[in-house]
Amino acid sequence: MAADISVAARRWPHRLNDLIHTISDRLVRPETQHTAHDLLGGLLAPLARKNCWTLAKHAGHPNPHHFQHLLSRARINEVGLVEDLRTYARTHPGEQDAVLILDETGDLKKGTETVGVQRQYTGTAGRIENAQVAVYLAYATPAGHALVDHRLYLPRSWTNDPQRLQTAGVPEHVAFATKPALAEQMITAALAAHTPTAWVAADEVYGRNPHLRRTLEEHRLGYVMAVARTERLMLPCGPATVGELAVLAPGTAWQRLSARPGAKGQRFYDWALIDAEPAPSGCRWALIRRHRTTGELAFYRCYAPEMVPLKRLVAVAGRRWRVEESFQQGKGLAGLDEHQVRTWCSWHRWSLFAMLAYAFLAAMAAIEARQSPSMAELIALTCNEIAHLLNALFATDPDIEHVLGWSLFRRSHQANARQCHYRRQAFQEL
Repeated sequence: MAADISVAARRWPHRLNDLIHTISDRLVRPETQHTAHDLLGGLLAPLARKNCWTLAKHAGHPNPHHFQHLLSRARINEVGLVEDLRTYARTHPGEQDAVLILDETGDLKKGTETVGVQRQYTGTAGRIENAQVAVYLAYATPAGHALVDHRLYLPRSWTNDPQRLQTAGVPEHVAFATKPALAEQMITAALAAHTPTAWVAADEVYGRNPHLRRTLEEHRLGYVMAVARTERLMLPCGPATVGELAVLAPGTAWQRLSARPGAKGQRFYDWALIDAEPAPSGCRWALIRRHRTTGELAFYRCYAPEMVPLKRLVAVAGRRWRVEESFQQGKGLAGLDEHQVRTWCSWHRWSLFAMLAYAFLAAMAAIEARQSPSMAELIALTCNEIAHLLNALFATDPDIEHVLGWSLFRRSHQANARQCHYRRQAFQEL
């Protein structure tokens, strides 16, 4: 078993070179390609902090100038690079049962000069803080998930200040856009690139926006998007909020289904599906989720171009949490939030390379899951485990047996814990 992992791990650096080769046409010059390779390697390294200085030191550069040039002035086809990212991210996890997921995340900042920063709400802190917020698009299948596009949110305090925009290098054509409008841009670009998907999932910020919902329906994309309990629907009997519908739903309307498997067992909730406003082409519903023990409710607007069962809508709703995992792993493993750049161009390029680094880990996890037989005594290789092995096995003079032994122990321990949680849950269901 350890030998199999060692053989697999030794292929990963070659596959990172393959990724660089894939995007080489977008990087124009050979020296830019070499710097990008060093940047991706540094983003995947277990550094306490990841910025141009620490990455340059890790790569053996005498100073951070090469990385700073790459992020701010080097000739790069960024539009093409995003296209390559989308293609790469869906190649290895596959195209079956794909869902596009919209969400935003914030990076806390101390100053006022970093592009897009102001005091605003961010889920990262759970409150209003001085932060920079961006909207991301994730691509998820049962085999894996990755971030495939991004848009920086510029508040009106920025778009109404031309001098501030110019100082930060914001292009002249960029104007104020709401988060749902930024999400619509990414969905449109993904569809133009023939990204294979039939569903979109999103949280309340996007679910309550009628223009975004209408755009998805025009593209005949199904969606399951969260809304507030005060969301009003026009029913045949008159207007009603989804909160009122939850109270009026009879006991027979609720079905117990799992949103998705988790580390501690299947995530079972009670679900109710209610026919909502008629759609010009397709079906609309209100979906209500009830926690089995606390009774806490969550609400969704749903659409599909044709009739689908409740189980399908529940599966899409459960897939939305993959974007949270992508944020957590993208930040923790690839430095998505650790940039120390202030301008528009540098922010976009840093985020793009961080997404590429994370997509590489997601691709390796999907490849190893497909090539290695499933075993109850070990969990599959995760992005975290692959990042750990990638750095441990290729450090100077690694103790390979020690590294692989600890990897097998961690995976065995986690598999045992998962089995115990699943048995406990099955016992409680009796």
